[in-house]
Amino acid sequence: MAEPIRIDIWSDIVCPWCYIGKRRLEAGVALAKEEHPDLDVRFEYHAFQLDPTAPVGEDQLVQEVYEKKFGGPEKAAELIGHVTNEAAAVGLDFRMDIAKRSNTILGHRVLAFARTVGKQLEMKERLMKAYFTEGSAIGQLDELVSLAGEVGIDETALRAWLDDGGGETEVAQDLQMAADNEISAVPTFVFNMSYGIPGALDSTAFARVLTKLHTAEV
Repeated sequence: MAEPIRIDIWSDIVCPWCYIGKRRLEAGVALAKEEHPDLDVRFEYHAFQLDPTAPVGEDQLVQEVYEKKFGGPEKAAELIGHVTNEAAAVGLDFRMDIAKRSNTILGHRVLAFARTVGKQLEMKERLMKAYFTEGSAIGQLDELVSLAGEVGIDETALRAWLDDGGGETEVAQDLQMAADNEISAVPTFVFNMSYGIPGALDSTAFARVLTKLHTAEV
């Protein structure tokens, strides 16, 4: 039997292409499994910050952030329209008109805790849905803890862990690993810790990569 294929994913919670890429990867895995039912894929997410200088604990509408970053309302609307359409193509309902941009450092620490209790994948999905479709303030502690509770994480244990500095070392290590491996954009997918692919490939491309790796190991 072939060894499981490991995919390490550098991703930020507020990155639209990371959510789109997540869905494309999931679809690619499903396609590859149609041909190879014994395919075993393991995911692990790693922290990356698109804007580490964003104020911690403050929220700002994405529309305003994009207008400042990309040169005005017209360009912002164009970019938002494009990613919204790409998201819809993979079944995601982006509501960028209500999305609140904030520093994601605390969210990544929550994801680090979720990893320790076997809930990282559920937490990642919940955070991205909350941000992109529900307008949740994912930079706020109370909101993050509440969302964690929704996926079965002990809220009291999470708060205590965060209060004690939990996740700071793990997130710093993820960010340093990204720097060491010259990962400067997300999403970046690293297969079996050796083969990296930047960007949100389409599902068929992901399926080809997985099939190639799987058949080489069988």
